Amino acid sequence: MPDHAHSSDPAVQAQLDRLAALSPGRDILGLERIGELCARLGDPQDRLARTFHVAGTNGKGSTCAYLRAILEAQGRRVHAYTSPHLVRFNERIRLAGTLIDDAALAALLGEVLDVAEGLHASFFEVTTAAAFLAFSRIPADDCIIEVGLGGRLDATNIIPAPAVCGIASLGIDHEAFLLAPEDGTPTRPAERIAWEKAGIIKRGAALATLAYPPPLAQVIADRAEAAGVVPFVEGETWSVEAVGDAFRWRSMDGELPALLRPRMAGGHQMRNAGLAIAMLHLAPGPKPDAGAIERGIAAAYWPARLQRLESGPLAKLLPPATTVWLDGAHNADAGHQLAQHFAGDARRIHLVTGMLANKHPSALIDPLAGKLASITVVPVPGHEHHGASAFGPEALAAETIEAALAGLAVDPVTEIVLIAGSLYLAGEVLRANGELPD
Repeated sequence: MPDHAHSSDPAVQAQLDRLAALSPGRDILGLERIGELCARLGDPQDRLARTFHVAGTNGKGSTCAYLRAILEAQGRRVHAYTSPHLVRFNERIRLAGTLIDDAALAALLGEVLDVAEGLHASFFEVTTAAAFLAFSRIPADDCIIEVGLGGRLDATNIIPAPAVCGIASLGIDHEAFLLAPEDGTPTRPAERIAWEKAGIIKRGAALATLAYPPPLAQVIADRAEAAGVVPFVEGETWSVEAVGDAFRWRSMDGELPALLRPRMAGGHQMRNAGLAIAMLHLAPGPKPDAGAIERGIAAAYWPARLQRLESGPLAKLLPPATTVWLDGAHNADAGHQLAQHFAGDARRIHLVTGMLANKHPSALIDPLAGKLASITVVPVPGHEHHGASAFGPEALAAETIEAALAGLAVDPVTEIVLIAGSLYLAGEVLRANGELPD
């Protein structure tokens, strides 16, 4: 699926139009084009501050959010490159703590596009080069870089060895790209995914990971050994212990003194936070103190990840006091995380979903099946998507997210609303409800 971007700023939109005309309009894996593009720009990826590189099927964006919040609580200036954006293209590039402004973004994209002729560089490759160019010019103490797709052949992997690599949750997704037949790669799908994500491991970089089933853990261990890296692994050298809505972080070197309370909901977020702490534990240079870690964990926020919608135009279409959750879950791993989160909630779920045509509706429907009061399916604007029939005979169709919510008969005491299935849909929801990510 191609990326899409629009801007209310005419100068930015002019560059996005240039990018759309130049790009092949689809994801492309490989380091040849990004390597040449960066070379034409003077190799900005070689002039970055202390860098944290994060891969994973799910949770990598949240892990990056925890990293940034902790480092900023320590008083450090932090650049961050993340994807996709939800509402505004600017969300992808954060410079020393602030989203890039329109004037700087327009100039940056123009500079990259001026040298990109003939490369057939993708949307993501141009965006990545622009981020690295900005990061190389504006002083900062740290850079946080989220992998876009996979790891081994992702455009972000053009960077030299970072200070620390992190690998978050693993699951099957983006099969057309990450499971394409290739000699010398694992044949089992889950192991191939782990192998691709572990492609960010580089000699000289530290590595922190979550715990995985033994076959996947072995794949990552083998990749790490080949690079001369000793992994810092959840359950072996560090751990997270849930204590109600808080958690305690421990490692072989001891434990943090305070219970840590994430702002973000879900037990999986405790593990994402734990991974961020593990990465910072390994990083050379200044270490955040316990207070900075506690403040950062409490402040970290990543929109459309089990986010409670506020009382905006969309939420007001439902009965007063209705609880509305928004999540970008679109694969089986994320679906199971949602099911685990709502397992302890006796209320039934009205699911409003829109899902891209290359995703599997069962990824959401199966884990939540026993909790669903209704299913309403909406389009994902600007993208090929599934119709209601793909979600089963009981699923209803609505033309818009507004129509879907207005058509629900919700009992706020015994039922909740969950909007999930696509980050693109999540962006439309946040825009419509007046909750722009900042």
